[in-house]
Amino acid sequence: MLDERMLWTAVTTRDPKWDGMFVYGVASTRIFCRPTCPSRRPRRAGVRFFATPESASEAGFRACRRCRPSDLASAEPAIARVRRACEIIARRSGRAVSLAALARQVGGSPYHLQRTFRTLLGVSPREYAETCRLGYLRAELRNGDGVSAAVYGAGYGSSSRVYEKSARTLGMTPATYARGGAGEHVHFVITPSPLGQMLVAATPRGVCRVKLGDDAAALERELRAEYPAAQVAPGDDRLSAWIARIVDFVKGESPDPRLPLDVRATAFQWRVWRELQKIPRGMTRSYAEIAARIGAPTAARAVARACAANPVALLIPCHRVVQTGGGLGGYHWGVERKRALLAGERGTLA
Repeated sequence: MLDERMLWTAVTTRDPKWDGMFVYGVASTRIFCRPTCPSRRPRRAGVRFFATPESASEAGFRACRRCRPSDLASAEPAIARVRRACEIIARRSGRAVSLAALARQVGGSPYHLQRTFRTLLGVSPREYAETCRLGYLRAELRNGDGVSAAVYGAGYGSSSRVYEKSARTLGMTPATYARGGAGEHVHFVITPSPLGQMLVAATPRGVCRVKLGDDAAALERELRAEYPAAQVAPGDDRLSAWIARIVDFVKGESPDPRLPLDVRATAFQWRVWRELQKIPRGMTRSYAEIAARIGAPTAARAVARACAANPVALLIPCHRVVQTGGGLGGYHWGVERKRALLAGERGTLA
C-alpha cells in the first residue's frame, strides 16, 4: 500500500485525483468510502486503508451508500480516462501511439495518465500496448497469412524484434506458434504425489506446465490439447529428476525447486509471478499486498487473475497468496490442495 500519510491527506482534502486509487474504512461504523466521500471526516485513529473495495469487504466493512465506492458506473474521471486510453490502444491493433498523443485524446497530462494507468492496471500504457500488440500478432499468426504479414500487421518494425521476444512471450518462435506448436518437442512425466497425480511437462528450454489432478489420463489429454500440433511424448531422465525434486518439495523434504521455465506471459503476469517467488516458504501474502509490492496498489483483482493463469503450479507458488481477511481464496487445482500445501509448509517450519 502507498504511504498512509499521503492517503490520509487525500481523505482530508477530498482530493479527486485519488478517487478509485484506494478506499478507507471507518472502524466505528464498519463502512468504507471513497477518498472524496462528502460524509463527515472520521478520526484518523479509526481509519484503515484498502487497495480495493473487495479488500475492504473481505475485512468486514460495508460500502457507503453516499459515495458508492463499489459502483464502477460512478467512477471518477481518472478511471474513465484510463478506460478510454485502453480502448484507444486496443483499437489501434498494435500500432504505436505516443503517451503525449494518448493524453491529448483522453484529457490530462502525460505524467498523470502514466501514473494513474500504472496504479490502476499495474503496467504502463506502453506495456499495455505491447500486450495488445502481442494478442494481435497471435491472432494474425493463427489466420495463416504468413509470419511476415502477421509481424508487420501487428505493428512491429522488423521480424528480428519479434523473434528476440518470442521465447518469453509466445513460448516458441512465431513460425512454430503459427503451426500450432508444430515442430515443438514437449516431454512430460506423471507421478503420484501427496497432492494427487502430478504432471510436469517441459520443452528443451525449461518447464512449461505443472498440473495436479486425480486422473493421470485426463492430465495427459489436457496437455496434448494445449499443444495440438507439437510432438508430445513421455519424458527423459532429466524430466524425471525435475519432477522428483518437485515431489520432494511437496513432501517438505527439500527447499523450493528453482528450475528453468518456458512459459508465455504478459509483462504484468511476470511482475506478479516474480513477486510470488519471493514469498518465503511457510508464509503468505494477500492479493492486495502483492499488488502494492509491484507498485499497483489497486490491482488486487488483476493479481488474482495472474495467479489463476499460472501454468507451473508450485514452481511459481501462487498457493501462498490468500485473501486480505485471511480466507484461502481460490486455487486452480482445488482449495483443499491449497490448504494442504500451506499446512505442510507451516508444519515443516514448526
